[in-house]
Amino acid sequence: MSKPPKLSLAAIVASASPPARSSAAPRPQGAEIVALTLAPPAPRQAATLKQRARQMSVYLEPPVYDQVRDLAFAERTKMHALILEGLDLLFKQRGARSIAQLTETRSR
Repeated sequence: MSKPPKLSLAAIVASASPPARSSAAPRPQGAEIVALTLAPPAPRQAATLKQRARQMSVYLEPPVYDQVRDLAFAERTKMHALILEGLDLLFKQRGARSIAQLTETRSR
C-alpha cells in the first residue's frame, strides 16, 4: 500500500474557499452595489478610579488598622478616604502640592 499524499496548507485553503466569481458575470435584474458606512466610534467614557490609579499595599499593625477602621465607621466614610486625607496633610506639611492640585494638572 502506498502512503496517502501529504496535504499542503495551500491545498486545504483552496478546497475550503468557494470558487471565485468572475466579474463579467451578469448581475441579477434590480441588484445594486451598496456602500456601507461605519457609525462613528462611541465617545470614550471616563475611566474609573480603579482603571486610572495605581495600587499600593500598606502594611499596618493591627491596632493602627483597627483605629482607622473605627474612625471610618464613626464618620460613615471609607478607610480609603481617610488615608487620602492623611496623605494630603503630609503633602501640606512637607510643602508639596495637594492631591487636588496633582489631579487638576493631570486632567488638562
